[in-house]
Amino acid sequence: MSIFRLPDLGEGLHEAEIVAWHVAAGDHVVADQPLVAIETGKAVVDVPSPQSGHIRTLLAEAGAEITVGDALVEFEEGAHADTGAVVGELARAAEAPKPTPALAAARMAARASGAARAMPAVRALARRLGVDLAGLAGSGPGGAITLADVERAAQPDAPKAVPSPALPGAEPLTRARRAMAINMARAGAEVVPASVSDEADVEGWIGRPGADPTIRLIRAVLAGAAAAPSLNAWFDGARLARVLHRQVDLGLAMELPDGLFVPVIRDAGARDAAGQRAEIGRLRAAVAARSAGPEDLRAPTITLSNFGMLGGRFAVMALLAPQVAILGAGRIAPRLVPTPDGPAARRLMPLSLTFDHRAATGGEAAAFLAAVIADLQRPD
Repeated sequence: MSIFRLPDLGEGLHEAEIVAWHVAAGDHVVADQPLVAIETGKAVVDVPSPQSGHIRTLLAEAGAEITVGDALVEFEEGAHADTGAVVGELARAAEAPKPTPALAAARMAARASGAARAMPAVRALARRLGVDLAGLAGSGPGGAITLADVERAAQPDAPKAVPSPALPGAEPLTRARRAMAINMARAGAEVVPASVSDEADVEGWIGRPGADPTIRLIRAVLAGAAAAPSLNAWFDGARLARVLHRQVDLGLAMELPDGLFVPVIRDAGARDAAGQRAEIGRLRAAVAARSAGPEDLRAPTITLSNFGMLGGRFAVMALLAPQVAILGAGRIAPRLVPTPDGPAARRLMPLSLTFDHRAATGGEAAAFLAAVIADLQRPD
């Protein structure tokens, strides 16, 4: 007997909901056959079988909320080692007994406890500050432990947290917005942000037929990464180490009614403008249909947000670790600028660069932004 558990799908999120089972108890499956559809905060994905064999029991029901490591399927035979990035842990039945009503109730109680009601960013801060969540009263909604609760507990004379009252008429966030909230909390807890901003004169090309600001911004990010490689990087704060990336896997922030999504254009520099447009269209359609796969949504090396299409000039943006930088472009508008012939109205693109100051210096950030501006001001 063997137990297959929910694997880490590499999206940085650890909670999911079972949408539908593709198999039933007694079925024979083969390796890589889809077992179950699950919904994360970013997409609906199929989880494949790690082995061939007969299914003895399905250990979770459709609609159930599950976390990474929770048992999904009990196999009757053929336990194999887990070797794939998408395949979860296989443990002997003796190590993971079949759930009973009592065990299920205990798990629900554990999840309802203060320690369980803490987002990943809160847990990470607690580990760094040496705070035990088990006995900590949460002041957030439903008794959830907040970052402020952990910070107070780390002080010798910390007062006990006072639970906040429930908001009248409050409704739970959708899964996509919950994922956004969790990621933004992570960004606030794990990054030391700094920002630099400027404007690019885009009068030379913005009015031309077929001009595409997003494609020009992608080219400009590539130029910035070449000038300042330390911003196209990942930073490991726990080990004080970094990875400088040769290729740019560009996260492109997309605002949809469900929330904020950041699909990734793999090796953006290897695509021409037509290829970049086609990939953006594919990713946007996949995100809108919630059919984007994990590879479409994971591990950007740097992110671009063209928020000016919606409005706003400058912004201090949230940066999700381990990335080191995110570039934002504001609303293009004409402004008076000095010229040799006197003041003239020129269309300017506001630019905001937020970076993790632990991993990059202000000079490196300024060099990146200068290269971005120089590329955007080229008329070709």
